[in-house]
Amino acid sequence: MLELPLSQDQIDESNAAHADPLADDYDSLGRQLARRGIDINAIKSRVGAFSVAIPSWGAGRGGTRFAKFPIPGEPTNIHEKLADCAVVNQLSRATPGVSPHFPWDKVGDYAALREEAASLGLGFDAVNSNTFQDQPDQPVSYRDGSLASTDAAARAQAVAHNIECIEIGRQLGSTALTVWVGDGTNFPGQQDLGRSLDRYLGAAAEVYAALPDDWSILLEHKMYEPAFYSSVISDWGSSILAAQELGPKAKCLVDLGHHAPNVNIEQIVARLHRFGKLGGFHFNDSKYGDDDLDSGSINPHQLFLVFNELIEAELNPRDGFNPAYMIDQSHNVTDPIESMISSAEAIGAAYAKALLVDRDELHAAQESNDVMMAFQALRRAYRTDVTPILAKARAEAGGAIDAIAAYRTSGWRERKAQERRAVGLGAGIV
Repeated sequence: MLELPLSQDQIDESNAAHADPLADDYDSLGRQLARRGIDINAIKSRVGAFSVAIPSWGAGRGGTRFAKFPIPGEPTNIHEKLADCAVVNQLSRATPGVSPHFPWDKVGDYAALREEAASLGLGFDAVNSNTFQDQPDQPVSYRDGSLASTDAAARAQAVAHNIECIEIGRQLGSTALTVWVGDGTNFPGQQDLGRSLDRYLGAAAEVYAALPDDWSILLEHKMYEPAFYSSVISDWGSSILAAQELGPKAKCLVDLGHHAPNVNIEQIVARLHRFGKLGGFHFNDSKYGDDDLDSGSINPHQLFLVFNELIEAELNPRDGFNPAYMIDQSHNVTDPIESMISSAEAIGAAYAKALLVDRDELHAAQESNDVMMAFQALRRAYRTDVTPILAKARAEAGGAIDAIAAYRTSGWRERKAQERRAVGLGAGIV
């Protein structure tokens, strides 16, 4: 039985105030799209079926390199995180999956946790391992690396932890394990760059061997940090080579912030799909580096171009097309619930705009080398305001037309600030 966190009557009351203006905007946009041969209701159906997972850790405040500033009512355990994630999904109707992180989200009874999530209208997406931090009572430190460590005991410990995450995920109903390691070096000569990759591949192969038949392992690359001279899996090239060596269940995960500045991420999407290794995305935005800013807040056009390539991949599935989509952000100065609602809408808007591209026109222009008309085919879709489509899809699914306004009216944060234990100040990582 569903036990949703917010009153549906309150959401319906909020929607009533916006219903007539939305109907007017939706009808107007429908007429515009009809002149381009596009059925707005068909686009709305696609948008309504689209979803992106949210991270359990995203329900809390992140931290800068210098400090963390908690927000009142911040969740302190996986149960409170699930409640906040349920608020995001109830209002947006686009985030039914939660991606947990271990050992942060460990509990004693995972069957009960799965039932708890289901009662909130949620399921579990990919599980995430953590070998980039030492935990209390951990036998061996990851100071010098984990899966790529020169210390065999550290590698064995990292392998065992990842296998434990697979078993937890199996109980939660997940079918994917995301692996990101902070392994690398800070000084030239610190490690042999070839042998460190060999150690990573050897340890990852042990994790791969433990995967159930219907599972995937998603290899996440990152250019730098915490290692600033070299990272073992630093880019999509290293990631795809590792995935190809491990086997067909190994895929590449693209975090939009894990690249050098100005890298053509949409081309990476096309390349990974071409070789059957496009595993999924961590959506965020960045200005200077791995900033983990809200999706679409800095470069919404790039987000649209990424989705344009994803639609192309969906239309040409080759060996299959089923990427995992997840928001991965650090909400340092906003209410995390509001940021995840906003990001889910930005991601959905990029998807909707990509659906509006006239593929016949685009492909004809590409084949005839008509550069301007190819660009205009994309630009025409990008500059279309798809807000009414997203709002209509949310409302028809029981969500809020103006999700952030409805959230603020609900008083959820204020109530949780009274009920939940306060989170202590954080010292940052410097």
